[in-house]
Amino acid sequence: MTPTPPTAPPGTVPPSATPLLAPVEARASRWPAWPLERALFALAGSFTLLSVLLGVVVSKWFLLLAGVVGVNQWAFVALGRCPASIVLQRACGLRSMRAVTTGDKAAAPAAAR
Repeated sequence: MTPTPPTAPPGTVPPSATPLLAPVEARASRWPAWPLERALFALAGSFTLLSVLLGVVVSKWFLLLAGVVGVNQWAFVALGRCPASIVLQRACGLRSMRAVTTGDKAAAPAAAR
């Protein structure tokens, strides 16, 4: 009787199956991706905290960064897009929660259409 090689748990991709430079879609199946809105919220919060910290320690002019973050958040609310959302969709392949839950192709990144 020959021993059988160990198998990966269902729903995972063994490390040998995807090379280091595999497309983002193949690597992304191993880790659950955050929806676009969650990543934007985390990014905005991080930049706001950084802005306040630099405003207190370095110069008050860094508080303008918090204003830019706020304007981008309102742009996303009003228009459904902001510069950060476009970059995250194209560079990281993140999808909007609307595209994930409803299958809306208009909310998916251009590469996924």
